[in-house]
Amino acid sequence: MKCGATQRTMRTLLVRALSFSAVAALTLNPALTPVVASDYRAAAPAAADGNTMNARFLALGIGKSVVIDLPRDIKDVLVADPKIANAVVRSAQRAYIIGAAVGQTNIVFFDANGQQIAAYDIAVKRDLNGVRQALRASLPNSDITIEGVGEGVMLTGTAASPIEAQQAGEIAARLAGGADKVVNSIVVRGRDQVMLKVTVAEVARSLIKQLGIDLTANLNYGTAVVNFTNSNPFTAYGRTLTNNTLGTSFGATPSVSATLRAMESAGVVRTLAEPNLTAISGESATFIAGGEFPVPAGYSCDPTTHVCTTQISFKKFGISLNFTPVVLTEGRISLRVMTEVSELSNENSITLSQAVTATTVNSLTVPSIKTRRAETTLEIPSGGAMAMAGLIQEQTKQAINGFPGLMQLPVLGTLFRSRDYVNSQTELMVLVTPYVVRAVAQKDLSRPDDGFANAADPQADLLGSINRVYGVPGRTEPARNYRGTYGFITD
Repeated sequence: MKCGATQRTMRTLLVRALSFSAVAALTLNPALTPVVASDYRAAAPAAADGNTMNARFLALGIGKSVVIDLPRDIKDVLVADPKIANAVVRSAQRAYIIGAAVGQTNIVFFDANGQQIAAYDIAVKRDLNGVRQALRASLPNSDITIEGVGEGVMLTGTAASPIEAQQAGEIAARLAGGADKVVNSIVVRGRDQVMLKVTVAEVARSLIKQLGIDLTANLNYGTAVVNFTNSNPFTAYGRTLTNNTLGTSFGATPSVSATLRAMESAGVVRTLAEPNLTAISGESATFIAGGEFPVPAGYSCDPTTHVCTTQISFKKFGISLNFTPVVLTEGRISLRVMTEVSELSNENSITLSQAVTATTVNSLTVPSIKTRRAETTLEIPSGGAMAMAGLIQEQTKQAINGFPGLMQLPVLGTLFRSRDYVNSQTELMVLVTPYVVRAVAQKDLSRPDDGFANAADPQADLLGSINRVYGVPGRTEPARNYRGTYGFITD
């Protein structure tokens, strides 16, 4: 009986001693408040010889905890930065590590002899479990992993389409507080390729009529001489179409001459451009076919030799196409398109003159650029067409110039005035058609020069031919059957 009572008394004293140690630890460090719940339990590493031990890496989320079981009783705890992580000792061989803020620190446990029991390198990161669940629920066809990196996050894995990769980046940006804190390393599986066909069609019609009479008179009244000159300009069009004139004169000494200037011009311009371009979904592609023309940018003169040279800059013109496709779900394509067709024009051109010597003047005419440009963002299915831009424009100009008062006389007023009439009509349309395409074998493609054969010298000299009929030896038609007219033949 005495032996059993003695054992019970010793167990009671041991429990009281352990409870006193825990209370003393909480009293010495009030910040080490106990917690009830924990995420998981981490086993302590095996003890090593001596007073040193390799640190074990431990990752925690903000506000999360982990249970540490140690092989010996804990006497002292060293926390490098309590603002990042903290340790709470609840019993002689058990401690809780709690994550407080994003960052890195380390925690070391010691026994009563001052020997190191365990050491942990703590990395506190954002709690990403909710975001992982949201990514799995919203993007079930993608395998995306999110991890915390300092104050930001990093996305890895694969996505089924570029739009899903973009959605994952937007979800992570809301968590991290901005897109600049997200490192998106998602790889898109099977990225689609989009071919864009753009058709720019334009028809412009113009009608110009010019009619004017220039009068010149030389009259003598005794010793007085009267000279009369009436030269009518054409201000609506800005210049005279041609120098076609019909002149007559009356009298000898008191002479009167009349010059009739009349011209009518009608023109039509048809423009058709069909640039095609292929790009990967999510990437931009640019195409340009044209050239550059020189434009004077100023003059530079040598003060010693007094020789002036013209500085030249170059301006681009031609057909350009730039687009960025993004393949959406259900075969729809989101396009950001910019297309431009420009050409040189004599309208609004300017003429620059430079005096080389006292009697020599150099003139230079700089043409203008006529541009049709359209830029927009649209969404259409693969194979569907949409009019991106359309323009119907009609412009009428009319100007009458003449001698004040006399030009308003009935019938005779025609001799003292000129009439300039301009009528311009333009119809322009830009059509876009995207296709989701894939690569094909080379044998299924045909080039414009397939089957082209130059004419021999006898055919060129005797028959005036510059090429023979399309075809190559052993093959008189293309490898594939096409509908409609195809190919180009130069006559």
